[in-house]
Amino acid sequence: MIEYIRGELTELTPALAVVEAAGVGYALNISLNTYSAIQGKKEVKLLVHEAIQAGGRDDSYTLYGFSSQQERQLYRLLITVSGVGANTARMILSSMTSAELCNVISTGNEKMLKTVKGIGLRTAQRIIVDLRDKIISSGIAQELPAGGSSVAAIVDNAVKDEAVGALTMLGFSPAPSAKAVDELLRSQPDMPVEQVVKLALKMIK
Repeated sequence: MIEYIRGELTELTPALAVVEAAGVGYALNISLNTYSAIQGKKEVKLLVHEAIQAGGRDDSYTLYGFSSQQERQLYRLLITVSGVGANTARMILSSMTSAELCNVISTGNEKMLKTVKGIGLRTAQRIIVDLRDKIISSGIAQELPAGGSSVAAIVDNAVKDEAVGALTMLGFSPAPSAKAVDELLRSQPDMPVEQVVKLALKMIK
């Protein structure tokens, strides 16, 4: 079992990081939060979750990388919920920070979970019911930096995620992109994503 991979970051996209260690290049699926955390670094250490799927015509072996222990813990909790697969869990962790996700689940904020692409009402409710006590008892929330969650709760994460993704594809870094998008959506929560992107392009330095 691989616990973590430490080495040279040779390739990086918002969804994938390639880390070379001992002459081997490991491709790890990552969230936007991890992407933001390791962007610009030459040497990285990513905690690993291994997903092995056997059966059918082809077996698959996929690695998921995380910049923090808390994010990996949340990922592993999310994929235990019925209806939440690997990609959905990664989408959730790309749509909000670990601290925001802990706050959303512990307060039963199903409305915020529904803003994540692919999450319907039943799945949102199931995540809250299945994970609320586990998050509180595991102490993950206590280990996370406080602040910002109450403000973040008023931001439409579906629009935010799409806008930041578009800005990232245009070559802008995720952190300043997210900051600009957050500012715009706080002032005008109903702004369409294309307008958010257009205005954010003028704000990012």
